[in-house]
Amino acid sequence: MRVPFVMASLDWLIVAVASFTIFQIMFHYLSARISIFFCKSYQTLTDIQKTEWNSRVVSTFHALVVGLLSLYLLWFDDAVNANPIWGDPTLVKLNVGLTTGYLISDFLLILWYWEAIGDIYFIIHHSTALYAYYYVLGQGLLPYFANFRLIAEFSTPFVNQRWFFEALGYPKTSLPNIINGFLMTVVFFLVRIAVMPPYYSKMIYTFGTEAFYKLGLRAQFAWIAASLCLDVMNIMWMYKIGRGCYKVLLACKKQQADIQKNGKQH
Repeated sequence: MRVPFVMASLDWLIVAVASFTIFQIMFHYLSARISIFFCKSYQTLTDIQKTEWNSRVVSTFHALVVGLLSLYLLWFDDAVNANPIWGDPTLVKLNVGLTTGYLISDFLLILWYWEAIGDIYFIIHHSTALYAYYYVLGQGLLPYFANFRLIAEFSTPFVNQRWFFEALGYPKTSLPNIINGFLMTVVFFLVRIAVMPPYYSKMIYTFGTEAFYKLGLRAQFAWIAASLCLDVMNIMWMYKIGRGCYKVLLACKKQQADIQKNGKQH
């Protein structure tokens, strides 16, 4: 009975190590070359800005890959959808393995380049996610719920793009910034806040079932505690995004009023 488990563990470990290696190569070598090709202004950034820029390029790439794969699995992985706690986790493990490699890579980069990209909330986020993913990868538990949470990554490219515009000196009231800010707010709300009721409804529905008791106390605690911790941070970030949008709208309104006032004066 131990051989299949060992082989399964080796499979996801290979995926995680490969993912870690790819994201490290992207950060240290590929990001700068790609960025210079598409954005000449990259060369004018400070070293600290380049570090964060490269980190966010990697983050965006990871978000798009795992986000699309998670959406595909939610639509087409019948085994997982039919049995959210104990369904066949093979494809979900692939997605979670990719994310695990990224999280470890990013975690180490945050510690190494703390001055540039250090953030205690990301440390908490990454540590919490890795704690929960241990049960998914090591024991094949909760595949549906692990994959469901990965659709949250669809908001990441818009958050990163906001930072790119800021680093390049785009005014907050510029059209590209306003469009991206609107999309960021809407997508963040949809994939991180609006999904909470169906997520927790499905979780609560499993309480008291044989499949839930079979998880054991440690896995149950990891599942519930990690979900709550991550969503507290999502609510906090949503609040900050909402405040930012409100400030931009006020600035746009003031700018429009100034234009009208200056026009009347002429």
